[in-house]
This record gives sequence, C-alpha cells and structure tokens, in this order.
Amino acid sequence: MIRIESALTPKDLLPLIESMWEASARSLDSIRQTWNPEHGSPVFTVAGRYTAQGWTEWTQGFQFGSEILQFDAAGDEKCLKAGRESTVRFMAPHVSHVGVHDHGFNNVSTYGNLRRLMLEGRISHDPAELNFYELALKLSGAVQAARWSPTIDGDGFVYSFNGPHSLFSDTIRSLRALALAHQLGHRLMGENDAPICLLDRLVRHARASAKYNVYYGEGRDAYDVSGRVVHESIFNTNDGRYRCPSTQQGYSPFTTWTRGLAWIILGYAEQLEFLQSLPDDDLKPLGGRAEIESFMRRAAIATADFYLENTPADGVPYWDTGAPGLVRLGDYLDRPAEPFNDHEPVDSSAAAITCQGLLRLGTYLAESDESSASRFRNAGLTVLNTLLQEPYLNTDPNHQGLLLHSVYHRPRGWDHVPEGRKVPCGESCMWGDYHLREAALYVQRLANNDPYYTFFGPAPETD
Repeated sequence: MIRIESALTPKDLLPLIESMWEASARSLDSIRQTWNPEHGSPVFTVAGRYTAQGWTEWTQGFQFGSEILQFDAAGDEKCLKAGRESTVRFMAPHVSHVGVHDHGFNNVSTYGNLRRLMLEGRISHDPAELNFYELALKLSGAVQAARWSPTIDGDGFVYSFNGPHSLFSDTIRSLRALALAHQLGHRLMGENDAPICLLDRLVRHARASAKYNVYYGEGRDAYDVSGRVVHESIFNTNDGRYRCPSTQQGYSPFTTWTRGLAWIILGYAEQLEFLQSLPDDDLKPLGGRAEIESFMRRAAIATADFYLENTPADGVPYWDTGAPGLVRLGDYLDRPAEPFNDHEPVDSSAAAITCQGLLRLGTYLAESDESSASRFRNAGLTVLNTLLQEPYLNTDPNHQGLLLHSVYHRPRGWDHVPEGRKVPCGESCMWGDYHLREAALYVQRLANNDPYYTFFGPAPETD
C-alpha cells in the first residue's frame, strides 16, 4: 500500500521538476538527432537507445507532443519549432486513421497541445494556424467516433484495433478527441446525412467502460474485487451482448494490468473535469449531469482506491497485480518497488499516468469530499516525487530515455532484459516519458499559480 506523504505540496516538487526538464531537454535533443522517420515511431529504448516496434504507430504523438510540453514548461523555442514542424509533416495520417483507437494519444498530444497554447496566449495567435489545428481535431474526433460497436443495453463503444468485439480500457483517454471535436461544434455525419452527436458517443463509451471494464466488488464473477480493471472486454458483435473479460498485455483476464488501470484512473478524472465545462443542456438528452457524473465518479474513485491499496509503498506498481512471480517477493506491497528484482518488472509508466489521474481526481473532489480529495492529491504528489528521483529519473546523458523502468508488452517479451538480469529493467518508453512530462507540467502550474492545465484548454471565443 502506498505510504502517502501528506505534507508534500506542489511547491515542494519544483526543484525536482526543474531538474527533470533539464534531463528532458537532453533526451529530446538526442532523439531529434538520431531518429530516422523511415524506421517508424520510437517506442521504447533498448540499451538506452530509442527503437521502433511495429504494431501501430500509437507513440508518434507522444514523441512530438513531448517537444511541445517542453516548450510549455521551460520556454524552449527549439522544441516548439520541432513539435510544430513535425506535427505538420507527420501527423496528418493519424487524423484520418480509421484502424485504431489511439486518436487521443496521437492527435490531442500534438494538435491539441498546440491549440491549447495558442488559446492560452503562450504562442502568437494566427487564425489560419488555429483553424488548421481545430480542423484536425474535429476530423480526428469524428473518425474515432465512427469506429463504433453498439451494445445490447443501448450504449456502445469505440472499438479497439482488434475489431468490433473489443473494448479496451486504453480508449478512455481517446475520448478526449471526441470531447474536443464536440467542444468545437463538430458532429459525425452518418448514412443518409444522419447527424451523430460526438458527446453522445463519448458518454456511451464511458458508461460501457465503467460497466464492463471496471469491477465494484458486487459478485460479478469469482474475481470481482472493487476497483479492479480488465484490459479488454469481449462482445458478441451479432447482438452486442457482453461475453467475457480478456487482455492483450496483462497476465490474465482475471488480474489487473496496471497500465490499463492507470488509463482508467486518468481517463475518468479528466472527463469529469471536461463535464464541468459543459452546460446542463448538452448533458440532459444523454441522461443528465447527475447520472453521468455519478458513474464516472464511481469508476474513478474505485480504481484510484484499488491503486493505492495494491501498489508498493513508493507508488510504483509492478506490471500486473497478479503477475505470478510476485509471490516470490514476499511482502512487496509494504516496501518500495524493486526495479532490479529477479522475478517481475515494475512499470513506471503506469505510475506516471496514474499520478496525474490521482491529482486531477483530488482537485475534482475538493468541493464535495475534502477528505478523499486530500488523500488522492497527496498520493499523486507522493508518486510523482518518487518518479522525479533516482532510480526512476534518468541521469545518464548517454541514455535517451527520461523515465526508467517501464514495461511495454511483458507477455510477448518485447522489453529489453539487460545482460545479467532476469526481467526487463532500466529502459524507457515514449508514453512513460510523455506522461511524466505532462504530470510535471500539471504540478508546476499548480505550484506557480499558472492557468489550470486541461486537455480542452480555455473555451473557444464566441461572438
């Protein structure tokens, strides 16, 4: 169980965050100098060097989005230039990509961040450039929403790259693409010019994920523990009936892959924030604000509590809560995680994603439940404090990563095991590095009383 450092404040972390941005600049500069676009998007490091791993190009937005975040936090104009130019040059295929569930990862991290910076006045206002970003986001949200499978209960979901039967927990964070497109007044047009509300699909997907991918300790099956998350739910595509839990990257359908858990925690926390920006009239036809916030809040709190209870003392989880080698580690939850152990790898990327979710959930709950709000905020700061220091923050200038000890796909054995070790350790991944930067930017803004950082940014101006 995480030992929450209740005295930590955002300002306490500023020196560590400043050091992280220095390490981040070195990492980005090294990747920029060595990356060959013909080799595909960088995914994870092998012996300290970023390499591609063909599956889908879901990490490219993190590559260029990291450059944009570096400018946001540290004012690095070289990074802004690189992020802008790479977005224009490489990201258009991701906008029209009909075969993946990754639009939030790729397009919100690039076009979305650039739009946000312009609306915040951080970069010069150019109407044509802003229109370019917003058109990309409108199309991305619509293309993502078109990848739709209905369920028998009247909801549905944006299906994963596995096909119409597959609901991934990861996709909760691609709802940001639908949210932005809706915010910009866009809609998806279907057969016979039928308009499809993107907010409607966002809410239905979020409801399906909360119902099928999150457990609440209500006896749904023999492994129903409150807050447990499945990576994937499987449906009969003929009638939309739920069939069973599944996983692609976890140990089993009946254990919790901790990065899937992380996506759920952060995904619901930021959607709760987005709901606060919407008028009641937008939500009334979809069930109403109270009902929608209720199921999102329930899923967010249950999964956040599960994370706190099933993660080692320093806030960094092992890659799956049911990984078979954990039994050999003894009372592993009562001490800090051990990235150099011989039995199971930790996943620092899950911690980087989760800490931001805990912080946002705590902020959201502040007005209604200060006790829970304080616990989640302090837990988020505790996790981030761990990640900003060794052995997790990379201090080796010859290593291209930023956040060490991440895991991509343990079942397939894709992760590098260093010589003399028995499990993967010491390597980085694009999403882990990006989310450490994103969490650090979030806390930096809190500490400095800067504008509150959300994916949807300031609302667009209206006449």
